[in-house]
Amino acid sequence: MPGFAELLKDEIQEIVLSEDQIARRVRELGEEISRDYQGKEVVVVSVLKGAVMFVADLVRHLTVPCSLEFMAVSSYGASTDSSGVVRIIKDLDESIEGRHVLVVEDIIDTGLTLNYLRELLLNRKPASLRICTLLNKPERRAVDVPVDYVGFDIPNEFVVGYGLDYAERYRNVPFIAVLRPEVYNKRGEGA
Repeated sequence: MPGFAELLKDEIQEIVLSEDQIARRVRELGEEISRDYQGKEVVVVSVLKGAVMFVADLVRHLTVPCSLEFMAVSSYGASTDSSGVVRIIKDLDESIEGRHVLVVEDIIDTGLTLNYLRELLLNRKPASLRICTLLNKPERRAVDVPVDYVGFDIPNEFVVGYGLDYAERYRNVPFIAVLRPEVYNKRGEGA
């Protein structure tokens, strides 16, 4: 049976991060976060849908007590560029007031969405708020947002896989890859 790389060879330009590279770095992040939160309980806030694969793997490497919350925000739709307009689709179920919060993102691009989310959560008076992202695109940053834990800095390419999608496809791909521009330009969109 052919693997994902073979099945998607006409849609994927190149594999940027392999399954093994991701797994190794997620384990390292889990160890680092566990050291930093030693003696504390942390509320891990996963930003849906893109961070779900990452957060599922990350929390398995945390050795401190934690609870898991989910938020869904949207600023992309089916486009490859953030619109800058953030909509809260699903809010937290529990209060974070007085609690240590770790926001887990799949990717930080312009920083607009995360900056909005960070301000929203800080207004809820957590004891602390830190941010962890699997992927970071520093050259795309439009808003300076503090990021405490970064899996990988990547170039300004449109990537999919390991939770990241284009029009709800590719989330289940176990590696991170650059999507061929002709795939997303079919709909008249582009990065």
